[in-house]
Amino acid sequence: MSKENGMIYDVNDKPPFKENLVFAFQQFLAICAATILVPLIVDPTGEYLNTASALIGAGFGTIVYLLFTQFKSPVFLGSSFAFIAPLFTALSCGFLGVIVGALVAALVYVLIAAIVKFGGVGWINKYMPPIVIGPTVALIGFLLAGTAMTYVMFNEYNAALPTASYNLWSILIGLIAFWVIALVSCRAKGSIRLYPFIVGLLFGYVIAVIATGIGGAIGYADLELVDFSPFDKVGDFSNWAPQITFIGLIGQDLSAIDMGNIVNIIVIYFVTAFVVFAEHLGDHKNISAILKRDLLEDPGLHRTLLGDGIGSFVGALFGGVPNTTYGESIGCVALSRNASTWTILLAAIICIVIAFLYPLVVFVDTIPWTIIGSTCIALYGFIAVSGLRMLTGIDLMKPGNLYVVAAVFITGLGGLFFDFGGNVVIDGIAPALIVGVITNILINHHKGAEEEEATV
Repeated sequence: MSKENGMIYDVNDKPPFKENLVFAFQQFLAICAATILVPLIVDPTGEYLNTASALIGAGFGTIVYLLFTQFKSPVFLGSSFAFIAPLFTALSCGFLGVIVGALVAALVYVLIAAIVKFGGVGWINKYMPPIVIGPTVALIGFLLAGTAMTYVMFNEYNAALPTASYNLWSILIGLIAFWVIALVSCRAKGSIRLYPFIVGLLFGYVIAVIATGIGGAIGYADLELVDFSPFDKVGDFSNWAPQITFIGLIGQDLSAIDMGNIVNIIVIYFVTAFVVFAEHLGDHKNISAILKRDLLEDPGLHRTLLGDGIGSFVGALFGGVPNTTYGESIGCVALSRNASTWTILLAAIICIVIAFLYPLVVFVDTIPWTIIGSTCIALYGFIAVSGLRMLTGIDLMKPGNLYVVAAVFITGLGGLFFDFGGNVVIDGIAPALIVGVITNILINHHKGAEEEEATV
């Protein structure tokens, strides 16, 4: 039976174990691709970062987040894309660099959490009302759209890779998988409609395997969408052990560390942490709207910040990559109508267990990017639509509202960034949020704006 907020299982509900296991695996699939992608981009050789350790870090980071938020916020933590550029800088100092950077980011979150704890969240609601946060949340989904289309069109995570080429068969199979997800979610009968991503991914994977077999038989490379070569590594047991960051630090020679590089790492992680704070705020406004419960009040923004910050640091101790709350996880909560934090906890445990079962890690590596892209169409689309829904009831014909929304969308979609030199760049949604907040203050926060304030 559905709750008042439309959920079948609410935050404190505990689904039956077998059902919860399927829900948790679906959460894992929703966050898996993005989580393992960051180490692939930053350290493709796996010298300091690898996919298995990223999964371990995400699992432990999520557990820490759940503890700090008192199991009241059903969000999974995964590898943060905002820290890709800082990670390149951090790797100049090896394991020490990534740990120092993650510690700096965590301390920023602790600082903001302390400010929120003693200053309250009233200032956030005042200066970041729905007219600002709505388009900012939508922007998160819109900015991810290009990533999803790269997966689908090129069957790769980066269109610039030598192995990437435009592929109509990849598009067709990716779209078929997406349509299966949509049909299962909207038309299926019984409990199966609660697991659209599992059904869509499995169906798409089977179709891709069949296409790969046909392509190999007739010598048509465009049909060969599944790369089975990762299974060749299974026989080498040296690949089975994840690259745990804090263990790597113990064996690192620190005598050659350049303190100038350490200072650069501290600066770039410090700035980036404020960028990720904008994403954190947007994610928690989004999940609050879905649950019809303000998580900024209960468990409190200070707790979600501490959970995210400390969880990110703990995750980096294992996987090197700082974590952040995942919009993909929030989308999965909404589409499956399951907000149980027991599911998030079990998904975190699954992440950790799979990381130590190398054949399963390899299997995940063989899932074609186009199939992953099919889930991203749904997940990123839901994030965008959730943001737009926050604008419901707001009169966009009023110039004061129109200019705020325009400021966020155009600066965000146009790619505005602030480059301060020395690898210190603020990009993504943060510049758009900053411009939106300032625009809203200038236009809507004055003595003659009482009527407009009622709408923002």
